[in-house]
Amino acid sequence: MISKANNQHQVSVDRFGSEPFFEVSQDLMCIAGFDGYFKRINPAVSKLLGYTDEELFSRPINDFVCDEDKDITEELRNNLKKNIPLLNFENRYLTKKGDFVWLSWTSIPVPESGLVYAIAKNVTHKKKLEEERNRLLISLSKVNEELQHFTHMASHDLRAPVNNLLALFSLLDTSVIQDKETENLINILQSTTEGLKDTLNYYLDAASQKKSMHVPTENLNLHESLNGVFHSINSLIVGSRAVINIDFSEFDTVDFNKVYMDSIFLNLITNSIKYAKPDSHPDISIATRKTNGSRQLIFSDKGLGFDMEKCKHKIFGLYQTFHNNADSKGIGLYLIYNHINSLGGHIEAESRINEGVKFVLTFKD
Repeated sequence: MISKANNQHQVSVDRFGSEPFFEVSQDLMCIAGFDGYFKRINPAVSKLLGYTDEELFSRPINDFVCDEDKDITEELRNNLKKNIPLLNFENRYLTKKGDFVWLSWTSIPVPESGLVYAIAKNVTHKKKLEEERNRLLISLSKVNEELQHFTHMASHDLRAPVNNLLALFSLLDTSVIQDKETENLINILQSTTEGLKDTLNYYLDAASQKKSMHVPTENLNLHESLNGVFHSINSLIVGSRAVINIDFSEFDTVDFNKVYMDSIFLNLITNSIKYAKPDSHPDISIATRKTNGSRQLIFSDKGLGFDMEKCKHKIFGLYQTFHNNADSKGIGLYLIYNHINSLGGHIEAESRINEGVKFVLTFKD
């Protein structure tokens, strides 16, 4: 039951009448007294909290506030008595069902009448989204730390066998080898192993630096980068009888990270060979193009392709695969996407089933 004192306060604010704005507003609007009780509320208050008007008028406002927020709410309510307005203050209220809702309050005191005029917005949905975002950020940070640890571990542990291979090559006396083909194969193996060592050293150094490290770039010659990749996978290219058409006539240099560029060429070429049509040889085109002042690398093949409608939102996702190939790990396109995006560029894909795929990599201006 409402106390007599509260009834008197209720009468004192009745002069405001039942303005349509007050009654139909979806925001919570109320008039409260310096004594800590509601004096007038609009229907949105009781609708959201689930209490009757009588229940809301008969108890101190702080009774409806979550325990964790009672102290700060009471402190700020005391400030209102000192004629200090309350702006965008967020706290939690318990509903009659036992749930809590987040409310964002703006309150203006009127000391002469001992009243506070307040309006609140229900920001529960926004707070839940913030909480979900924070959980995702924590999860992503953990995954990032695990990936960094894995990169560091893999790069470190692989260096030992690579160094052993290089030591074995240094012991070989190629002058006694009579077969030129065998000598060439040994030279290719040595060169490939040295390239692997350089790559491992790069990733080990990167993993040892801060997360916000600056990725070094240089003016790269695309021919040189591509030839280095050709050299490292020469046996794969020859064995697949791939036809690779190259046209760097529009530009043949670009400011980019060397290891990233090598990785882009390596993954695109090996993917085209891996996903060539069963009855045909890989047919690959690599070209440069200038469009609207931007420099682009165009890579296309005539392989198996994939269904863009089904795959367009996950093409560059980690561990996403689109063909039943035992060697498919879903990492190559993920790496390419991160290489180009981390340096301010972007990549787009076009494809149709059995008509091949086209990747357009746009470099940062």
